[in-house]
Formats: sequence, C-alpha cells, structure tokens
Amino acid sequence: MRSVIDTLDLTVEEIQSLIDTAEDIAHNPQNYAEKCKGKKLATLFFEPSTRTRLSFEAAMLELGGSVIGFSDAGSSSASKGESVADTVKVISCYADVIAMRHPREGAPLVAAHNASIPVINAGDGGHCHPTQTLADLLTIHREKGRLDNLTVGFCGDLKYGRTVHSLIAALSRYTGIKLVLISPEELRVPGYVTKGVINEAGMPYRETESLEDAMPELDVLYMTRIQRERFSDIDEYERLKDSYILTLEKLASAKSDLIVLHPLPRVNEISVKVDDDPRACYFKQVMNGKLMRMALILKLLGAVDEPDSHPIPDGALINEICCHNPACITKVEQELDQVFKPVAPGVYRCIYCESKAKI
Repeated sequence: MRSVIDTLDLTVEEIQSLIDTAEDIAHNPQNYAEKCKGKKLATLFFEPSTRTRLSFEAAMLELGGSVIGFSDAGSSSASKGESVADTVKVISCYADVIAMRHPREGAPLVAAHNASIPVINAGDGGHCHPTQTLADLLTIHREKGRLDNLTVGFCGDLKYGRTVHSLIAALSRYTGIKLVLISPEELRVPGYVTKGVINEAGMPYRETESLEDAMPELDVLYMTRIQRERFSDIDEYERLKDSYILTLEKLASAKSDLIVLHPLPRVNEISVKVDDDPRACYFKQVMNGKLMRMALILKLLGAVDEPDSHPIPDGALINEICCHNPACITKVEQELDQVFKPVAPGVYRCIYCESKAKI
C-alpha cells in the first residue's frame, strides 16, 4: 500500500509519468471516464478548503468513482475527541483511497501509518501540500516545455507558505534551477529549507525585498498571499499583508514568456487586471491540479500491493526527544510516539513536522 505525504515520496521518473498521464487525460478524457468505477475516495478535510477539496472530488467523479467525506472538523468525530489514527482506521472500512487536509503538521503521516488504504496529503498546516506542487510542476511543464534550466521567483509569504516549501523541494531535483526569494525579512524562507534543501542541492539563490528588482530575470513568478491563519500575532499580519501586489505596471519589465503562478486563493496580491495578460497562468493551475489528482488517484489505486513508503527511519530516536513545534500533530494525538530521524551528527528532525532538535 502506497501513500503520498510529500512530493519527495515520488521519484522524478514517477512525477514525469504522472505528467504524461495528466497530459493524456487532458487530450483523451473519454478514455478515463470509468477507470475508477466502483471505487470510493474519502475526503477528510479538518480545515476549510474550496479548490483542493472540490478538485479531488471532481477528479474522482470524472474517473467514474464516487466520493464520501466531510469538509470541516466540526462535522466529524474529531469534534468528539476522536484521534486521526482511529478516524482513518474507520474510514479504511468504507473507502479505497483517502485525501486528507489537517491544520496539524504531520497528521497525514499519522494517517498513512494507521490506514489500510492509500493516503494523499492534501495539506498539513504550514508543512506540505504535495498535490498543489504536482499541479505547479504540470503547469510549468505545459507552459515552458521543461522543468530544468529555469529562474524561479517566489514572492510573498515564504515563511509559512507550504506550497513554496514543497515546490522548492521538488525543483531541487532538477538541473539548472536558480531561485529568487522575494519577501520581507519577517517572512523569509525558513532555515531548514535554505540549509536542508536549497544548499544541500547546490541550487543558486538570492534573497531580496524588491519584486521590481527581480522581475526581469524570471522565467516563473510564484506569487503567494500573506496567510492570516498562519499568524498568531494579528498586528504582524496587518503590517505585512500588503507587502507585494502584482500589477500590469510591475510586469512591464518582465520577459514576454514569463509565467505567473499562484496557488490561490488570492486576496489582493495580484491585480485582477493581470488576469487577461497571457502570462497569467494561475487559473490554468486549477485545471492542471484536477488533472494531476486524477493521475495520482489512478496510480495509487493501482499500487495497493506496494510497500509502505513511510517506515520508521533507521537510527531514529523514539520518545527520547520531545517536538517543540506547537503545530505538530504530536501535541494533540494521545499516545503517539515522538520519532526523530537523524539528519546530521547530533541533529534530528521530527518525522511528522520536520522540526529540528539537537542532542
């Protein structure tokens, strides 16, 4: 049984296979209309979502399958105190594959360890959002014709943006990628991404607070919103929320074949006047997200005999360190082991949320 909790669970070859399948679905949808007939997708959304949840549901329905689930934690047994582990054990009796979104980082990994069916991470706190990343990769591939030799700019909330962290990790496996990280100092990419992903992969990057300064060199511009739900200090959110707004005037110095991406929803960080510019590709991303989720569902439903891709790492410390991330799933799941994997001499990371600990 195979689950996808992080984009890095998939090899580069598997991602290319998903891209090829998604492209074929786009051109020959009639060939896939009953591929999942008799199969059920359970959408377990403990956190509000419009695009991701409906995209998963549309994907399964267009494959001929059916959908069960809930759209917020208040309408599930979580409101009665049921654990994630128990929830997915129950849902495994009803469905063939699970798509889960949860505000706690690491919750989908807990689900994968306890479910008897594949689990797809549909977003866990500020940690990962692998299917959005797959949609991003498909969009870049369809628009640019490649996933290498690109200068990619990320703009806005680079600290809390799980889509940013996931896409950077995915791009780290391709050659010729240069990153330009555009944000206020308070919202820079966290150290575990710059040191543990960017530097480790040897990707050249620079940080700047000026979108206008970065614009002329970019092949891809990935805009993000300042996410109010990730801030504990509302005053800090109010101060930073309008840091970057993309307008037609700011696009004037951009390349003619630049593509502008955004995981959505947007607030005001992209002017609606940009929507008609041929370089605006964020609504294409939405369609590509559905296509990629269709391809992924097909892959996982055909991979039920594959081994679990998330075993406890060799050399892991169990219950010897306590995770200090307040958003980690270990803070609310009773009797959940604290598991830390070794990443360097004396340095360990929580397997659920990637928080670092030194001993």
